Amino acid sequence: MAAKTFPVEASHILMFARSVGDENVVYTDAEAAKATEAGGIIAPPTFVQASAQFDPNYGLRPKIGQPWFGSGKNPTGAVRSGGGGGGGGGGGGLHAEQHYEYHQPLRAGDVLTATTTPGKTWEKEGRRSGKLVFSESVTEYRNQKGELVVTARGVGVRTERPVEQKTEA
Repeated sequence: MAAKTFPVEASHILMFARSVGDENVVYTDAEAAKATEAGGIIAPPTFVQASAQFDPNYGLRPKIGQPWFGSGKNPTGAVRSGGGGGGGGGGGGLHAEQHYEYHQPLRAGDVLTATTTPGKTWEKEGRRSGKLVFSESVTEYRNQKGELVVTARGVGVRTERPVEQKTEA
């Protein structure tokens, strides 16, 4: 995947912190944040996920004038291609895990470049959906100095076939 770049602005950090209900002054108040160990405004732990909104090809980002799948089953009537969203097989796909490793604080004023590469892949036998295929995606976020700031690891899982529904007798 090509690298994408996005600015980390204090206003974005403020809005993100408010959206997740975190009132820590290190995210919102420049004067109060100066007196902390961080020494200034920093971003909350999952903030880098907001970088997806800077990617014009992000699948969950609405595109003006185009049908949008959204984050529900069929919220706008648009149907996701690929047989259930997971690609491959007849099953579906899910976001299974997300991990963030911070190498240094993410600060207001940083400009990050994100580069995503495939990680590990493994399989497990499911009870109701056949084979489960897990795949990891690793995104490295580097600041304007080229320093590694955050490593994000996401794990997706897709099923071999749709989960069989249990019926009550």
